[in-house]
Amino acid sequence: MNVRSRWLLISVGLGVLLNPLNSSMISVAIARLQNVYHLDFTGVSWIISSFYIASAIAQPVMGKASDLFGRRKIFLAGLVVSFVASLLAPLSPNFGWLIVFRIVQAIGTSMIVSVGMAIVRIHITEKQATALSVMSIFLSGAAAIGPFIGGVLIHWWDWHAIFIVNIPFVVMSFLLAWRTIPKDKPPTSIARDMSIRKWFDLIDASGILLFTVGLVALLIGLLSAKTSGNVSIGHVIVGLIGLMLLTAFVRHELKATSPFIPLRTFAKYPAMTWINIEFILVNLLYYSLFFGLPSYLQIVRHVSEFQTGILMLSLGLCSLVTSPIAGRWIDKSGPRPALIVSGMLMTFGSVWIVTLNQTSPVISVCIALVVFGISNGLNNVAMQVALFKSSPKEIIGVASGVFMTSRYLGTILSSLLIGVLMGNKFSAGGFRLLGVILSVIALSLVFMSWRRRESAQLEES
Repeated sequence: MNVRSRWLLISVGLGVLLNPLNSSMISVAIARLQNVYHLDFTGVSWIISSFYIASAIAQPVMGKASDLFGRRKIFLAGLVVSFVASLLAPLSPNFGWLIVFRIVQAIGTSMIVSVGMAIVRIHITEKQATALSVMSIFLSGAAAIGPFIGGVLIHWWDWHAIFIVNIPFVVMSFLLAWRTIPKDKPPTSIARDMSIRKWFDLIDASGILLFTVGLVALLIGLLSAKTSGNVSIGHVIVGLIGLMLLTAFVRHELKATSPFIPLRTFAKYPAMTWINIEFILVNLLYYSLFFGLPSYLQIVRHVSEFQTGILMLSLGLCSLVTSPIAGRWIDKSGPRPALIVSGMLMTFGSVWIVTLNQTSPVISVCIALVVFGISNGLNNVAMQVALFKSSPKEIIGVASGVFMTSRYLGTILSSLLIGVLMGNKFSAGGFRLLGVILSVIALSLVFMSWRRRESAQLEES
């Protein structure tokens, strides 16, 4: 790999780490934001949901946009959008404006992620596997150390710092990318002559609108009912509108020529569908702990942001260490044994959460963090291998896109679950109930993985 390729790799890596870094740093800031803006826990949970809803929509849209308008342009534009969001978010006059800038930040960082890997694949042809592995380190490493960085920043400064810290990364990435990423080829005549209506059809703007409004309405209906403590007609109406729009979205996607989520593919390949369902549940489990445990430590156990960040570091480090070991194991034995072990670990970790009480040593929380970190490292590799085994080669690109959408859906559901359980205030009782629910989900994952192994053995015999 020549010097120019190395600098290109660094420039892209500094950009793509912004999305996982910002999605993970916020976990330690939730309790602080709740106090600053005088919100109940359900209200502050929108800082999580809004980011993932925006990311789930922006990444596939920006991926399509880069094919038409150029990957370099989208990458640099994403850095500019991220810079603006990081600069303005600390100046938010209220929580509503903070949500707006958080959404803008999600869009900007999604623009970078959606084209970053493609830029590396296209422009680094020598030792490409090494280059892609370095990119995965930027992505997974940022997610792993995000809570620790967030805890340190909030402890020494305040929540504003978790946005300001992005600015040096953005500036360095932009300057390097401007010099190292080759200029895009002139747009094709198709791209130049494309009307706004054709562009909307290409990205499935109608499907995106139905999905977004329907999902947000459903979340508002459910979370508002929990916050107020009673179910009013208004809550029911908003929730029903959300369900109706999501139903309309499903019908629309089955007919669309370029669907936002290719539901026809799910119907055609049931094995791939089940993998994505499992992946949704895996992320529901992992992110419920990822976002729930920092609030438990700070609100219930009165642990500082700095100490919370240090404790959360065990989760990310265990995941990072486990992934390469899991890769070698899965190469020999296939993904199913790893998924079964992962499910058992998540079951143990979820049950362990149920046993925690006010007198439990804070360090005992690390047991749950370690087992969930190991299980996440196993799942990161095993789920992707299982997806590739269940997906025909001709649709592997579509399958990978759907796989990322499944991750975001699991994360959004984790935010919804925590918000519904906690309501106005994060409590020890609510956290134990969360552990019970997660235990049931984890056992379901063990059963699903085991049944799939039995099915595979029957097919082989």
